[in-house]
Amino acid sequence: MKEAVISPVKSLLGEVKAPPSKSYTHRALVAASLSDGRSKIRFPSVCQDALATLRAVESYGAEVERRRRDFFIIGSERVKTPEDVVHCAESAATIRFIAPILALADGISVLTGAPSLRRRPMGPLLKALKELGVECFSARGDGRPPIIIFGGRGFGGKASLPGNVSSQFVSGLLFASPLANEDVEITLSSPLESKPYVKMTINVLAKHGVSILHSGNMGSYRIPSNQTYKPSNHEVPGDYSSSAFLLAAAAITNSKVRIKGLKFPSLQADSAIVEILRNTGAQVKVGEGWIEVVGGSTLTGIEWNARHTPDLVPILAILGCFAEGETKIYHVERLRFKESDRIESLRLELAKMGGKLTFREGTLKVKGVKKLKGAVINPHGDHRIAMACSIAALRAEGETKILTPRCVRKSYPNFFKDLEKLGGKIAWK
Repeated sequence: MKEAVISPVKSLLGEVKAPPSKSYTHRALVAASLSDGRSKIRFPSVCQDALATLRAVESYGAEVERRRRDFFIIGSERVKTPEDVVHCAESAATIRFIAPILALADGISVLTGAPSLRRRPMGPLLKALKELGVECFSARGDGRPPIIIFGGRGFGGKASLPGNVSSQFVSGLLFASPLANEDVEITLSSPLESKPYVKMTINVLAKHGVSILHSGNMGSYRIPSNQTYKPSNHEVPGDYSSSAFLLAAAAITNSKVRIKGLKFPSLQADSAIVEILRNTGAQVKVGEGWIEVVGGSTLTGIEWNARHTPDLVPILAILGCFAEGETKIYHVERLRFKESDRIESLRLELAKMGGKLTFREGTLKVKGVKKLKGAVINPHGDHRIAMACSIAALRAEGETKILTPRCVRKSYPNFFKDLEKLGGKIAWK
């Protein structure tokens, strides 16, 4: 899979099954790994990020059996010190969930990852762990991986975190704190962004018998110590973050696309794609376990607060290109710290296609141009940039070449296969 050359199409038609939720799979794996006994995860994601978490939980003692489309996890609340460096690949969720857990292990643990992960911020989480009594630091002293944890000394007390950098910091502390030797209190110094993801964490913890107390606005948390994780079974829902690309593809073309395996309403933040598409004027039908979009309608620019849905910004930018008027997307600052600087990546790559994007004071503005032209796209190693520009290519004049398309394996390994199944024209070179 060296390069994907995508030709424009008039329409897409058909149905595909949504890929399993990466976010839910991460959380189910971690909770199961800390439960004394056997847990079952049905239909887990096997994308690169989810497999990074699977390898990480194995490194501290969980036993994982992969059987057909299921994972069976035999966990333990006694966390072992990994025998080697824990390599988290490109998965920020993995390193942010696992680092606090390794504070429970006796000995020294080291976590690192691919170059893109070593650019992601970890400083706020390290600061919070230190406030709880954990000795930890960034090996390079810049608040980024590699991370070194000195575990086994116990932790507890009070800690503060910013709510506007990553909700994954909160989730990481929520996984580890129930096993701490003292109660833990977490206070956020700024409003929580991506709130639905923390709610998902709390929901998964509840399935394992773990209690998390929190304020109504989820700005503070109290976690009783010395709790016990109980084994549980999970069925992983379809992933809205990934499915949003194909749903949007239908909206910008004269198409009819149904995605099976999507429940609505959903705990997933990115189920907001249903509201977004409806707001643009697209025809959206919601059924029992499926979402269908019928294209051909004139789309109009919208205003959207991306505080809780940062992963939808790339595809929302594509919708904005083909909508009448201007699309304004607020609170997108955090996109600068994803797999790439997504604001700059979107601006650069869509400009090649004739898109007009501007960013100022936390707001991304997209001017509707209705027509784009084919171009050579560099995704900057970012799966969501690759998928977003692939969808834009369906309506572009001429061929669009996507470089390093394999980066989609991070979250949606079958993206191009599913796009072809619906009628997308893709040549591999």
